[in-house]
Amino acid sequence: GMVADVGTLQRLPKLIPLGIVKELAYTGRRLPASRALACGLVNEVFSSQEAMLEAALACAREIAAKPPVAVWGTKQAVHYARDHSVDDSLRQMGWLQGAVWSNRHVGEAVGAMRERRAGDFPDLAPVQRFSELG
Repeated sequence: GMVADVGTLQRLPKLIPLGIVKELAYTGRRLPASRALACGLVNEVFSSQEAMLEAALACAREIAAKPPVAVWGTKQAVHYARDHSVDDSLRQMGWLQGAVWSNRHVGEAVGAMRERRAGDFPDLAPVQRFSELG
């Protein structure tokens, strides 16, 4: 035998209860879809690949209709909070909100909501590595 690798034992305890992680790791059992759903590892189980794809695309369209800067900021906050204290995460949220509220997507989102229309959000600037900045 061997120990699970490629980050499995480092990531799973942050996603599902430790008891389930230990059971799966110690026994090497497979995790059927219904149990993955029950322990919160997946959001939903579908009857077919077509149903899954239809639901995934509907979700993607719903997310794509939101202000890109809000989706970006939410991703940053959720991923940061997973591995940091509440205090550190609240501090990080303050920095994020400072950046988000100075973005033109906020004005467009408020205007679209007031006018009861879909927002028209320009693309975000591509992310650059620090080494690429002049």
